[in-house]
Amino acid sequence: MPTTAAQLLAERLGLTDDEVLLILDADPLSVIGGELEHKPQLALLLTLTTEPAERVGLPALHRWMRTSGPVGRPVELLTARRFGDFEDALTALADRGLVIRRAR
Repeated sequence: MPTTAAQLLAERLGLTDDEVLLILDADPLSVIGGELEHKPQLALLLTLTTEPAERVGLPALHRWMRTSGPVGRPVELLTARRFGDFEDALTALADRGLVIRRAR
C-alpha cells in the first residue's frame, strides 16, 4: 500500500492489508489508487486513535487491538464494522489502561 491515510491507520493499529480492506469496505485497487480519502470512517478512526497511540504507544496499541476486552477484540469489532463498539473499547482503554489477563 502506498503511504495514505489507510496506510497510516494500518500502521497505527497494526492492521493487515486484508483487515484494512474489510474495515473500509474497499477493494485493493481503491487503496492502491488512494481513492479512500473520502471514506468518513477512515477520518473518524484516525481521529479516534490519535490520542491512544500517543498515550500508550504503538506496540501496546497493536497488542491491545488483538486482546479480548470488555467489548470484545478491537480488531474484530473493526473488521465487523462495529465502529460504535470500537469507540467504547477505546474508552475502556482510556479508563482502564491495557489489561491483559492470563487465559484459563
